[in-house]
Amino acid sequence: MTGALTIPSWSRYSFAMKLGGALAILAAADVLLYGFGGGSVIGLFALIWLAVMVLVRPAVRNARGGWVAILCGAVFAASLIHNPGPLAGLLFLIAIGSAALLPRHVFDHAGLWCLRLTTLGVGATFWPLADAWRLASMSGHRGSVGKSMLLNIALPLIGGAMFLSLFASANPILGNAFAAIELPDFTTLIGHALLLGVTLVFVWPTLRPRALRFASERQAWLPQMPDPSVTMMLSTLVVFNAVFALENGLDLVFLWSGAPLPEGITLADYAHRGAYTLIATALLAGLFVLLALRPGSASAQTPIIRRLLLVWVAQNLLLVASSILRLLDYIDAYSLTELRIAALVWMVLVATGLVLICWRFFHGQSAAWLINANALAAGIVLAGSTMADYGAIAARWNVDHLRDPSRLDLCYLERLESSALIPLLELRSAPVGDRLRDQATYLSAEAYRKLGESQSDWQSWTLRGALRLAEAEALLAGDARKPMPATYGRMCGGEILPPPAPPIALPPPPTATLTPGEKP
Repeated sequence: MTGALTIPSWSRYSFAMKLGGALAILAAADVLLYGFGGGSVIGLFALIWLAVMVLVRPAVRNARGGWVAILCGAVFAASLIHNPGPLAGLLFLIAIGSAALLPRHVFDHAGLWCLRLTTLGVGATFWPLADAWRLASMSGHRGSVGKSMLLNIALPLIGGAMFLSLFASANPILGNAFAAIELPDFTTLIGHALLLGVTLVFVWPTLRPRALRFASERQAWLPQMPDPSVTMMLSTLVVFNAVFALENGLDLVFLWSGAPLPEGITLADYAHRGAYTLIATALLAGLFVLLALRPGSASAQTPIIRRLLLVWVAQNLLLVASSILRLLDYIDAYSLTELRIAALVWMVLVATGLVLICWRFFHGQSAAWLINANALAAGIVLAGSTMADYGAIAARWNVDHLRDPSRLDLCYLERLESSALIPLLELRSAPVGDRLRDQATYLSAEAYRKLGESQSDWQSWTLRGALRLAEAEALLAGDARKPMPATYGRMCGGEILPPPAPPIALPPPPTATLTPGEKP
C-alpha cells in the first residue's frame, strides 16, 4: 500500500461533494442539451452549473471578488436565456472560470487573467482524467480505491456477463429471451456519451481548478523597451503631428464642412476608403505611445514633449471622429448592417482607449491599470452587445430611413430572418408601392412561419423569440393579406420570378431531293 495516496477525510468529503455536483450537472446536460436546437435551455443549464459550483465550493463565495464573478455569471446566463449566442456563451465561460480561479488567485490585471483562463480551458481536457487516476490511487481501509472498485464492481460484472453469455448459447430458452430484448440505438448511446464527455471537460475544472502560477507574474506585462532619447521623441512627435495634421485638414475641408470633392470622387467613396484604415492608424498611434512613452521616463518629464503628445492624441481623437463620420455618411448613402454597427462600436472603443492611454501618461498610472481599464470598457460593451439585437436595429433603421424604395436591400432583410420581422410587417402598410409591399408581405410571412416553427420546439424556444412572436401576432390581428401567387417562384428579396422565355423554334431540316434518273 506504499504506492497509494492517503487523502484526509475532509478532503475526501469535499471531493465527494464535487463529484456529486458534477454528476448533477451532467444529468441536467443530458436532459436539457441532448438534441439542443439553439434555445434558451442553454441559459437554464448555465444557471444550474453556476449554482452547483457555488454550492459545492464555499471558497468561491468567500473569495475576494467572488460575488462579482458570480453575479456576472448569472447576468450572462440570463442573457443566454433571453437570446442564446456565442458571445453570451463566451462571456459566461469567462465569468464562471474567473469565479473558479478567484479562491486560489488574486486578480492582478486582465492580461495575466486571460492567460490563466486560457490555461484553465486548455488543461480542462486532461484534468478529469488526472483526478480519476488520483481517485484510483487513494488509500482506504482495504487498499486503494481503484483496487476496491476493480474487485467489488468490475470483476463481478465482467465475470457474470461472461458466464451469462455462455449459458445463453447453451440454453435456447435464455438465448431466445436475450434475443427478444431490444437494445437502445448504438448511435444514440454514442451521442449521449459525447455530450456528457464534452460537458465534463468544461464543468470539472470549475469544480476542481488547479493553481496556475506563471514565471511572468513578477515581471512587467508589456515589453520593456529602452527609453528613447528626448531629441528622438521630440523629432518623432513633430513629424507625426505634421502628417496627422495633413489628413485631419483634408477631413475638415471635405468631410466636416461639406465642400465639394474633386471630380471623380463621391462622398461615399471618400467615406468608405478611409473609415477602417484610419482606425488602424489610430491603433498604431496608441501602441506607440504605450511602448515608447512610459510614465517616469525622461521624455515623459519634458514639457514640450508632453504638449506635443497631448496635441497628437487630440489629433488621433479627431481622426477617430472623422472615421465615425465617414462610416455614418456611408451608411446614409447605402444602408445599415450588423457589421457596420459593430464597426461603430469598435471605433468608440478605440477612442476610449486613446483617452485612457493619455490619462495614464499624464497621471503616472501603471500598465496594469491601463490594461484593466481597457478590459473593463470592452467588457461593458460586449455585455451590452449580448442583449442588443444588431440585426433588428439595422432592419429598423433601414426601413425607417427609407427614401428610395428601389434601394432597400430586401435580400439583406431576408437573411436577417426573425430580426427583420417587425420592420417587414410595418413595411407592408407603408406608401412604397404595390410591388415592394408584396415583397414585404412574402418575406414577413416566411420569417413569421420560421419563427413559429422554432418557438414550437422547447429546445429551440427563446425568450426573445417569444416576445417577438407575440408582437408580430398583435400586428397581424385581423390582417388577412397574402402575398401574390408566384407561379415560377421568387428570387432573393421576395421578387417574383418572371415566366421562362419560350423555347426558340428551330427551322425544319432541309429535305433532300433526288435528281432526275437517280435511284433511291
